[in-house]
Amino acid sequence: MKVFNLYIFDKYGALMYYAEWNRTKKSGLTREEEAKLTYGMVSSIKSFVRIMSPHDPKEGFLYYKTNKYALHYLETPSGLKFILNTDVNAANVKELLQQIYSKIWVEYVVRDPLWSPGTPVTSELFQNKLDELVKQSPIFGIRNI
Repeated sequence: MKVFNLYIFDKYGALMYYAEWNRTKKSGLTREEEAKLTYGMVSSIKSFVRIMSPHDPKEGFLYYKTNKYALHYLETPSGLKFILNTDVNAANVKELLQQIYSKIWVEYVVRDPLWSPGTPVTSELFQNKLDELVKQSPIFGIRNI
């Protein structure tokens, strides 16, 4: 199983942070163009799920899968949007996204006195802790035994 990349958007759709790990194919777009397409697509899917669901979707849109990858989504009460792309066999991704938010984002961004809400995250400590958490996750990549 593999983790490909992570987008973190604020409630207005601004890209706050981007990271990639096992991504081998590039889109040919700039990071900003790719982020806008990703945000727009997720917003459209959320709207579609809300309208078309035969039941009241309490959690709303959580993920979708193609034959090549899976996109996993977590939205916080404050409107932050975490989007993690993995291979299709990744399991327990919701828990990983919740850990990224509660253990990494809150601890190393929200509590950082040098960070201003609404600005991109540039903290090396945040980047290192995020990288450490993702790489220790069972879904990060194939491990040699």
